[in-house]
Amino acid sequence: MTVVTLKVIAKATGKSITTVSRALNDYDDVSEATKELVRQVAADLGYVPNIFAQRLQKQHTDTIGLILPTFGPRFSDPFFSELLAGVGNRAADLGYDLLVATRAPGEEEVQAYCSMVQGRQVDGFVLVRTRRKDARIECLKKADYPFVAFGRAEEDNDFPYVDEDGVYAMRLVIQHLVSLGHRRIACISPPPDLMFATYRSQGFQDGLAEAGIGAEDLLFRVGDLTQRDGYEQAIVLLDLPSPPTAIVSCNDLMAFGAMSAAQDRGLVVGKDISITGFDDIPMAEYSHPSLTTIHQPIYQIGGMVCEMLIQLIRGEALEKEHILLKPELMVRQSSGLLTV
Repeated sequence: MTVVTLKVIAKATGKSITTVSRALNDYDDVSEATKELVRQVAADLGYVPNIFAQRLQKQHTDTIGLILPTFGPRFSDPFFSELLAGVGNRAADLGYDLLVATRAPGEEEVQAYCSMVQGRQVDGFVLVRTRRKDARIECLKKADYPFVAFGRAEEDNDFPYVDEDGVYAMRLVIQHLVSLGHRRIACISPPPDLMFATYRSQGFQDGLAEAGIGAEDLLFRVGDLTQRDGYEQAIVLLDLPSPPTAIVSCNDLMAFGAMSAAQDRGLVVGKDISITGFDDIPMAEYSHPSLTTIHQPIYQIGGMVCEMLIQLIRGEALEKEHILLKPELMVRQSSGLLTV
């Protein structure tokens, strides 16, 4: 099979290689008649353009980057799967590729960003799971490199982001549980360095205060967002002399772990104890029992941050740089009236 190159087209048209190249790239200094001739011959010969060479010539990659801040096994987190699908599909719609990598949070992760910026491997980044003091954001702002975050930082939020209102969401959860008669309510929170943990913890405390319920340190646990750790933290709570009647988990995976712990203790989730989650990942509706949780449209958010990033890369003005979404409480079978 003969590879059709610019040289082959040039020979077939009687034009120079430079003219052929400029005709195929629609340069103004090439006549319309020459462009039409070159394109027709290229099509007849079955010419396939070298995308990588074109990108190099244009000084951009038509690729956006997303580095998942996760240890190996956590790559299977359904939250990330939904987000990646949203980002990747929207990127494809807009003519961009998505480069995905994983790095454990910390110095190695930040170095990966700096290296990709220096090598200009991507045109911009989608950031996820923002930290209270986020070195990734500092690195990208210092380099004046395009990025959009799913989440905020603790102080300087002078960057484009989409986020959900975690304070409002957790207040909804507490109001729901209090309406069911629960007053001894525990929380399994994410690691405190994650910014969304701050908002969800604050919403939990605000909800208790609004209901006139005092917060107890023993009823507040910190998990690592995995199902296993949700199980282990719930066991600690259930083994207290006066265990909670409801457990609020700050993501769905930890809620699933908490449900397993309660069931292993012989409790009926939704009757003997109520358990809630956050995210509304696809399996939440089909767990046993189905999980009461906070719905945030993860797939759609992925598409939103992707589109915002590509607008920045193209030099287009954003309609809104800061988008704060109001989540919705999905009431299902895992929460029920207090019967004891």
